[in-house]
Amino acid sequence: MPDPPPTPPELPLDLRRLLILDGRFPDPRRTGSAGFCGLSIERDLTPELVLHAYRQGIFPMAEEGGLLGWWSPDPRTILDLDAVHVPRRLARTVRQGRYALRRDSDFEAVIARCADREETWISPAIHAVYGELFRQGHVHTVEAYADGALAGGLYGVGLPGAFMAESMFHTARDAGKVAVVHLVEHLRSRGVQLLDIQYETKATAVFRPRKIPRREYLERLRAALKSEASF
Repeated sequence: MPDPPPTPPELPLDLRRLLILDGRFPDPRRTGSAGFCGLSIERDLTPELVLHAYRQGIFPMAEEGGLLGWWSPDPRTILDLDAVHVPRRLARTVRQGRYALRRDSDFEAVIARCADREETWISPAIHAVYGELFRQGHVHTVEAYADGALAGGLYGVGLPGAFMAESMFHTARDAGKVAVVHLVEHLRSRGVQLLDIQYETKATAVFRPRKIPRREYLERLRAALKSEASF
């Protein structure tokens, strides 16, 4: 049986100084470009803490040793909902209806597939807490099916006026990207203002995401949170 995660007193002093206690995150604007906002113990992660962090523009990623890092990078990467680029070949795939799209139909399979890679920030603790957030209606998924089998998808956190896309996967060509196109169309129809993807990846680069200064991102987030729009 593995050893339990360390408790705060057992952590080295230099790490204990970085612990986030009682949800008291630093002002992201005062952190460096990497946006490191502190550490917490995985077993202390709660749905309430996750939502509290997202509302401040901060998100968690699992680290080694039973720890979580909290981040708010500068710049921040978004998909501008009014200007998402869909390459012609991908648009053709969408029009052909090669994949059947669903929403919120299989969270457990989606997050498990997203975590199934050599390096992942999706720890069992994150899986469990985001599962609870899904049951509470705060986390949402988009699934792409081919011949009845899950072929791609994504999940993220919904806030008033904003959606924080967390991770995506595919087992068939373009299935994850088709899920992104569906997500964009759905968010537009709902009047959502902000689609945060945190960082640009090879998979999301085709959509020509925008990297905006953290200060601008936080201003956009504050404006979005005043909205009544939701996923």
